[in-house]
This record gives sequence, structure tokens and C-alpha cells, in this order.
Amino acid sequence: MSIINNRKAFFDYFIEDRYEAGLVLEGWEVKALRAGRGQIKEGYVVIRDGELFLIGAHISPLAEASTHIHPDPVRTRKLLLHAAEINKLIGKVERSGYTIVPLNFHYKGGRVKCEIGLAKGKKMHDKRETEKNRDWDREKARLMRKLA
Repeated sequence: MSIINNRKAFFDYFIEDRYEAGLVLEGWEVKALRAGRGQIKEGYVVIRDGELFLIGAHISPLAEASTHIHPDPVRTRKLLLHAAEINKLIGKVERSGYTIVPLNFHYKGGRVKCEIGLAKGKKMHDKRETEKNRDWDREKARLMRKLA
């Protein structure tokens, strides 16, 4: 079950490969995500010392869930992956010019997971081509409904 989707990532990038990563969260963050108070549109993943970190994801704290602490909504959160997956991602990012973007947050077995994508940036003409194809598919469906 998806909690948050990053639709902007599919507009700005070609997603080559997807990985499911665990996410190190605090208790108030899990409660806020269950209430639907997060967004990952400006989020991105960086590599530091052989580990992956999610930066820029915003989780708004609930007033009743975070009374005794001072939460930071955009703190850096660690992503958990197997070492082989991390090494593969590091190689692609450093050598091939890829970037890593968060695609969505979802539940799996009661835990919050982050799906990340290995992505290459789209140029402006690629974005226009995608938009043109989407419009044509919409028009084609409209014509088919009219004929049926």
C-alpha cells in the first residue's frame, strides 16, 4: 500500500532500475506518515561513506504525537540496502552519470519502505516528447470510446 508517490520523478527522469530500501525513521515520523503528512517531491539520495541517505523529504510532525521532542521535518534519513546493492548503485552513479531519486514510500510487513530509482535526467525535448505521447494516448482513447 503506497503512502507517498513522487510523480515529478517520472516527469524529470528516465527510471532505469528500481530498488526497495528500508528507512530509518523515528516514532513521530511513522505516525505522521500514517496520517499522510509527508512529501518527497524535492527529495534526493546521496552517497556518503558507502551509505545512502535521503535528503529533502519532508515529513510534517503531528501536534499530538510530538509534544516532548522538537522534530526536524527535513532531517537526513538513512536508507538501508544490502551491501551488494549499495556497491552497484555507487558504481552506476560515479561512472555512468546516473542519479538516485525516491519514487515512493509504502508499507511492507508493517514497516515503511522507500522505493528508489536509478535515474537519468530528461532533456527538455524528451519531456515534450513524453507529453506529446501522453496527449496522443488520451486522444486515441477518447476516439475509441466515441466509436464504441
